[in-house]
Amino acid sequence: MSIDTITSPGAAPARVQTPQAPQRRWLRFRHAGKTSFGVLHGNTVHEWQGDMFGACSPSGVILTVAEIELLTPTLPSKVIALWNNFKALGEKLQLAVPAEPLYLVKTPNSYLATKQTIRPPVSGGKVVFEGELGIVIGKTATAVSEADALDHVFGYTCANDVTVADILNRDASFAQWVRAKGFDTFCPMGPVVATGLDPATLTVTTLLDGQIRQHYPVSDMRFSVAQLVSLISMDMTLFPGDVILCGTSIGVGSMKAGSSVEVEIDGIGRLSNPYGSAAPPI
Repeated sequence: MSIDTITSPGAAPARVQTPQAPQRRWLRFRHAGKTSFGVLHGNTVHEWQGDMFGACSPSGVILTVAEIELLTPTLPSKVIALWNNFKALGEKLQLAVPAEPLYLVKTPNSYLATKQTIRPPVSGGKVVFEGELGIVIGKTATAVSEADALDHVFGYTCANDVTVADILNRDASFAQWVRAKGFDTFCPMGPVVATGLDPATLTVTTLLDGQIRQHYPVSDMRFSVAQLVSLISMDMTLFPGDVILCGTSIGVGSMKAGSSVEVEIDGIGRLSNPYGSAAPPI
């Protein structure tokens, strides 16, 4: 991993996502049995101490990327995943334009760090990748206005909203969104949370075994980042570290045993996960 632009490790930490916020790549990691967080600076990690979303400062410890184990960049109380939020995919599927965000919740058992293996479900099925941009909340948000919403955003990450496609509509009486997307390891996120980015300028690229399968602009979203944070916060409180997956676009496809899936967003990095060759034993 590397970083293009970063402020001095001694500068004040970013608290919210604004156009003037410093560009940093925050990460969580484990080293010598200790879980820590810090800022990625080229091939080194500058450890910080305190609360990544609150008061924090550099600890003075500097490690190389090779010395650490990367963890998910945040530990969300919940991950909210959007459906039908990109115009191109909605038009391809001939879906009606939603009047409000359509979303589900992914559970903590599904969280997975970069480089870790996505496990096939015991029950089998067609498992698909969905490369997405993740919004990371930095400040508690309850019924916030659209005008104030970005003040509650810490930064952005890469995500893969893994789904067992053939479970969704198996029962005609009930669409099984949470089950289809809630299996263990079905929410890879990372490798970092990047601050100081303008999401409207970003492009999501998903590669399957090195071949580009998705390449779409975030600007094609039906609901903007500010709208998503505001409208969802009207329904439920968003806490620091929570993640909103913005939805996906054209190019979703299935994975096979031994496949490798990468989700790349300029300014954030590349989330890379192999797809396992066997389900866990019962």
